[in-house]
Amino acid sequence: MVKVNFHDTDSVEDSRLLFAVIMARYKGKWVFARHKERTTWEIPGGHREEAEQINSTASRELFEETGAKKFKLFPICIYSVERDGEESYGHLFYSEIEELDELPNTEIDEIMLCEDIPENLTYPYIQPYLYERVLEFLKMQK
Repeated sequence: MVKVNFHDTDSVEDSRLLFAVIMARYKGKWVFARHKERTTWEIPGGHREEAEQINSTASRELFEETGAKKFKLFPICIYSVERDGEESYGHLFYSEIEELDELPNTEIDEIMLCEDIPENLTYPYIQPYLYERVLEFLKMQK
């Protein structure tokens, strides 16, 4: 069983943040990525490199997985995933992409622009919760 929890941004020690995930929009549509070895869609993001700041992870991953050249990044919250008694932490971001370029040569094969979250998700027990959390953030900004 998988459980997703949300935490305030300052409630988890920075060194425990292993991932950055970025719900991104471009021209009013959500951006999802497809890994070369999968047929499913995922929210852009990935692992933090050693000694990398989590905001830098988010910026790097957004570029590597979408080709985003110009964008604004907003921290949303810390999230954790509990699975088999283990809990791992990541930082959830929202981004407004202003300019997309070609995809760099990475593990991502293509991106898709959507009005809503797609059904065929790589992590269906995690990604919808992250998406909903970003929607809540956006509603509060209005």
